[in-house]
Amino acid sequence: MQLLRDREIGVMFWAGRDPLETVRELKALGARCGQIGIAGDTPLAGLGAKWKSAIAAEDFPLVTAFCAYNGESYADIPTVQKTVGFIPPATRAERERRTLEVSDFAREAGIPGIATHIGFVPEDDTHTDYIAVREMVRRVCDHAAKNKQTFALETGQEAADTLLSFLIDVNRPNLGINFDPANMILYGTGDPVEALGTLAQHVISVHCKDGDWPAKGIPGALGEEKPLGQGAVGMPRFIQKLKAIGFKGPLNIEREVPDQAQRLRDIAMGVKLLEPLRG
Repeated sequence: MQLLRDREIGVMFWAGRDPLETVRELKALGARCGQIGIAGDTPLAGLGAKWKSAIAAEDFPLVTAFCAYNGESYADIPTVQKTVGFIPPATRAERERRTLEVSDFAREAGIPGIATHIGFVPEDDTHTDYIAVREMVRRVCDHAAKNKQTFALETGQEAADTLLSFLIDVNRPNLGINFDPANMILYGTGDPVEALGTLAQHVISVHCKDGDWPAKGIPGALGEEKPLGQGAVGMPRFIQKLKAIGFKGPLNIEREVPDQAQRLRDIAMGVKLLEPLRG
């Protein structure tokens, strides 16, 4: 497998299509590595071996397997609070099992890390949901450690200080942050470059994604995702901050739009934007 350059350009994508076809399509856009998303209804039996074969054949390292879950919705902030990640009590047991299964898939495929959105963590560390989710994250970390993996929590749904306090409280050496600058903007939780400074020592992977702030006067509204370079993040400033904190891992472009042709065009445009910035 190739040795990746510092801040190599990668892409966040979803499993579901033929692995070889998918990897070749991404390489044609200029990506050299990636993160694979696993939807809640993706069958996992035998999938790890297929992906291990494809990424070896195409010399395309995967650095993270992302867990998504059945029943999640990102329609607006109240819906995210009710449906996403580990916070909703009714789905915790099912989602914990699924996360451990994705960890095992990643081990089989040779992927060194797993990640997810755990949802809105309460600021009150005595809240029953806070305690339950903290213990759940500890169990996931311990399982991932047995598979020689990291476990990353994605930014956005809490302010950086809240996420940092939670991370310290969990107290697991393989727990870290997948830093998504656009999420800080989409949820209105803080300036992404300032947040990156706060979380710097815990960042183990990043998304390069862009977006605009939520519209004023609409309670619970999310901001709007944009093609890389067309939102409020400020990619030159973000990449410069990554360099300043010593981050050398992949810059994984994430673009979530329903139209696949548009998604691929936007990713290709993102590769061109990042290439002169990454060095």
